[in-house]
Amino acid sequence: MSAPAATMARPNILDTFRAYIALTKPRVISLLLVTTFPAMLVAERGWPSGWLILATLAGGSLSAGGANAINCWYDRDIDSVMKRTRSRPIVTGEVAPAHGLAFGILLGAGAFVFLWATTTRAAAVLSLAALLFYVFVYTMWLKRRTPQNIVIGGAAGAFPPMVGWAAVTGDVSWGAVVMFAIIFMWTPPHFWALSLRLRDDYADAGVPMLPVTNGVRHTRVQIVLYSIALVPVTLLLVPTGDLGWIYLATAAVGGVAFLWKSYELWKRPADVSPISVYKFSMLYLAILFMAMGIDAVVLS
Repeated sequence: MSAPAATMARPNILDTFRAYIALTKPRVISLLLVTTFPAMLVAERGWPSGWLILATLAGGSLSAGGANAINCWYDRDIDSVMKRTRSRPIVTGEVAPAHGLAFGILLGAGAFVFLWATTTRAAAVLSLAALLFYVFVYTMWLKRRTPQNIVIGGAAGAFPPMVGWAAVTGDVSWGAVVMFAIIFMWTPPHFWALSLRLRDDYADAGVPMLPVTNGVRHTRVQIVLYSIALVPVTLLLVPTGDLGWIYLATAAVGGVAFLWKSYELWKRPADVSPISVYKFSMLYLAILFMAMGIDAVVLS
C-alpha cells in the first residue's frame, strides 16, 4: 500500500532549512552587507580586525534576516495576492506563520546579544533600532497606509553603514550620518522603479505604492527629482568621511549616470524599462560604497 499523500509531501530537513533561509530574504541581506563593510573601512581608515568584520557582518545578517522573517509573517495576506511574493514559504505553507514569527524574533534577539558581545553596544542598539523601525514603522504602519511608505520606511535600510561605523568606533560621526542619508535618498528612486513594474500587483494587493495612488508619470518625475537630490548628498561624504579623489570621481561619474538613467525613464518610458533602472540603481550603490572602502584603504 502506498504512503498517504500527506506523508509523501512532507518536506525533508533540507527543504525546511531552505524555506527558513528564504524567509530571511538573502538577496536583500547581501545588499545591506555591501553598505556595511565599506563603512567599517572608512571608519577605521584601513582594515579593521578580521574578527570584527566577520562578527559585524554576521550579526547584521542575523538582524536583517529576523526583520525580513517578521515582515513575511505580517505580510502573508498580501504576499499571497502578489505574483512576486506568492511563493514565499509562509504563503505556500512550508513554514507555519507562528513558526516564522518566532524564527524572526529569535534571529533579531540573537543578533542583538551577539553584536553587543562581539562588537560594541552602539552597533547592537543601532541594529535593533533598524529591525524595530522596519517591522513597526514600515511594515505594520506605513506600508498599507500611505504612498510615502518607502520614503520614510526606507530609513530602515539606511542603518547598516551606521552599524558598521559604530562597530569600529563605538559611536556615530558625520561620515556615518551622510552614508545613512545617501541610502535614504537612494531608496525611493530605487524602489519606485521596481514598483512601476509591479504596479498591478500592488493595486491588486491594496498597497498604496506611488504608481498606484499618483500614477505612473508622477512616479517617474519623483524618481528624477530624488535622483537629482541624491548626487550632492553623495558628494558630502568627501569632507565628512575624509575621502579623496577615488571616491569623488566615482560619485561624480556614477551620479551623472544614475541621473541619465532616471531622466531616460521619464523622457522615453516606452523605450526604457523600469527594471533596467532598478537593476542599475543596485549596481550604482554597490560601486559607490566599494569606492568608499577602496579610497579609505588606498589613500589612508
